[in-house]
Order: sequence, then C-alpha cells, then structure tokens
Amino acid sequence: MPDSDSRSSPNGPPAPSVWPGERLGLPRTGRGSIARPGRRIAGVAIDWSLAVGVSMVFFQYDAVANSVIFVLLHVIFVPTIGGSIGHRLVGLRVVPAQGGWIGPWRGIVRAVLLGIVLPALVWDSDQRGFHDKLAGTVLIRA
Repeated sequence: MPDSDSRSSPNGPPAPSVWPGERLGLPRTGRGSIARPGRRIAGVAIDWSLAVGVSMVFFQYDAVANSVIFVLLHVIFVPTIGGSIGHRLVGLRVVPAQGGWIGPWRGIVRAVLLGIVLPALVWDSDQRGFHDKLAGTVLIRA
C-alpha cells in the first residue's frame, strides 16, 4: 500500500497539486505565482474599459469594433510588454509555460480565444484558462 504522503503512485495517476501552479514549478505565493481570479478580473475589466473608450471615440460604440479592439490590445501588448495594459496595471504578466519569449503566435492564439470568452471560463487545476493552455502560456504575478 503506498504511503499517504506520496505525491505519485506507481500504480495510479499522480496526486493532485497542493497549490495552483505547483505542477508547473511555480511558487505558491508572491512573484511568479499563478495569478488569482481577483487580479485577472480586474485586468480584464481595465482592458474592456479601454476597448469601450476607443470604440466610443472612433466608432460611436460598436459592439463588434469593441471586441476587435479588445483582441487587438492583447495581440499587440502580450508579446511586446508581457501582458495587456490591464494585466500590467494590476501586477500580472503572461509568460510561456516552457520559458522563453511569448512571440506573436502565442499572443494571437491567446487573444482570439480570450475574445471568444468561453475558453477563458474553463480552467484547469492550475487555474489556467483553456486559452492559456492552447497558447502554452501562464498568467503570473509580476
């Protein structure tokens, strides 16, 4: 019979993570830890507000234009400054799960899926949205 403190079993699946991001090698808290829902929601609210503002100024608020602007903010800023404007203002950063540079393709995949909304609402045990999993990214505390 396996020890109850064992993190994995030779006869079964590995034990669940103790904290979000543990399986990814991230710390439990502080800088570099998985971004928590409060900051994520605040960042998205800031980005959406910016998109609404731009949409109101240039398109007299068009819902389609607003969504396109929101996605473009992410496509432009995630690879260049490591997150959207909202992410950076609330102290978050988007990084590749395997390290290195985000690059444009990850920013585009992540932004388009985020614009669809539903993938962002589906999370795994590491609190990574489906959009982050498909793009190979992680949203962490900066």
